Amino acid sequence: MISAIPVEVTQHLSELRFEIQSFSFVGGGCINSGGRLKTSQGDFFLKWNSAPKFPGMFESEARGLNILRQPSVVHIPAVIATASLKDWQFIVLEFIEEKKKSSHYWKNLGQQLAMLHKQSAPTFGLDHDNYIGSLRQINYPQKNWIDFFIEQRLIVQIEWAINNSTMSASTAHQFDSLFKKLPELLPVEKPSLLHGDLWSGNLIADDRGEPCLIDPAVYYGHREAEIAFTSLFGGFASGFYESYNENFSLSPGFFERSDVYNLYPLMVHVNLFGGGYLTQVVSILRRFV
Repeated sequence: MISAIPVEVTQHLSELRFEIQSFSFVGGGCINSGGRLKTSQGDFFLKWNSAPKFPGMFESEARGLNILRQPSVVHIPAVIATASLKDWQFIVLEFIEEKKKSSHYWKNLGQQLAMLHKQSAPTFGLDHDNYIGSLRQINYPQKNWIDFFIEQRLIVQIEWAINNSTMSASTAHQFDSLFKKLPELLPVEKPSLLHGDLWSGNLIADDRGEPCLIDPAVYYGHREAEIAFTSLFGGFASGFYESYNENFSLSPGFFERSDVYNLYPLMVHVNLFGGGYLTQVVSILRRFV
């Protein structure tokens, strides 16, 4: 299946001295193609997509993965190589042999994520933009979380949805009403290092059965936004939340306000997949406005 890899990519891999033996697809989707790359140097995970369509996607992913790896608190795949060519871009990563979860998997994940979230920065955001799914994620640094959440997260998505005629002006006005209430709804905390796209599909068990985080949308944000995201689509055991809270306790009332944070990933889904997710958005707005 080596022929499945674009010629431009295989040629560049050869220039990087990867002696390819075979390739097999693992998963896939509308954004990336990817799979197991067997070489004389070992096995790696290769992903590629259109360079003109998603400029800088894998460069920003590599930077994000390296940021997450720096604290050495949770398994993050190592970046081996990345390149942006004329038609294609690719990233080569450490290959993670996925195994059955260990008996302490969820407890360890809670502890490890708490340790990751204790990594901080002077501002919310990041020194570069990246992607969440196929959408550009704006990370312009700001000192105030609520300003960042409104301006760099929600307003960006709202404007895209209105421009694409996916969301009405009346729903946008509901967001305006919510913005005024955010200071009384959300507790003040210092920035935390976030994976940024932490749902069950971006979490695997490695060859030791321990947690491994993949496909990040890294930035420094409010850690409650990350924990809220884990509950949006399910798949995280109660032991994870108990362990996290034991290691880095959440402010009282978190679960009552968590859906406020989930307006961001839901609006991302509205813009990626259409208006079907808008019902959830409207329901949350009605609850808090």
